[in-house]
Amino acid sequence: MNNNDIFKKLRVALQLRDEQILEILALVDFRMDKPELNALFRAEDHPNFMECGDQVLRNFLNGLIIHLRGTKEEPKNAMDVISKNRDEVNNRDQSAKPKATSTAPKGKPSSSGKPYSANKPYSTGKPSSSTGKPDAKSSSARPKKKEPKIDVVEKVRYKNGKK
Repeated sequence: MNNNDIFKKLRVALQLRDEQILEILALVDFRMDKPELNALFRAEDHPNFMECGDQVLRNFLNGLIIHLRGTKEEPKNAMDVISKNRDEVNNRDQSAKPKATSTAPKGKPSSSGKPYSANKPYSTGKPSSSTGKPDAKSSSARPKKKEPKIDVVEKVRYKNGKK
């Protein structure tokens, strides 16, 4: 495992974006451009791949300590910083998802007030009959039998060294 692999794993585990990594490196006065940083995360066979040197990883780890723990004058709780970062990532992902809107063809209003896709029944993955009714052989028409729960713990008998 080389420095690039370690850097990639830390980036994923801590859910860090490029801007945050650059800020962490700036905490220890280590300047790096965004394209230079992206070259570290490329595949090894890519023409723009750049090997991560010991100095880059060392400065990132020192900056990460300051980022998570804070300084002596202003200490931080590392778990608070990580949870705050996780919340930012989740909020960013939710805001990036498009809201459900009607996809009805223009000029044809939906018969109900629901979006166009809500008017269609869910597909079971099998071709349906032309009448639109579910097949008589469909497993969704029959209630599923509950399988008896097997308690493995009751079958085991502990003797604790006795015969």
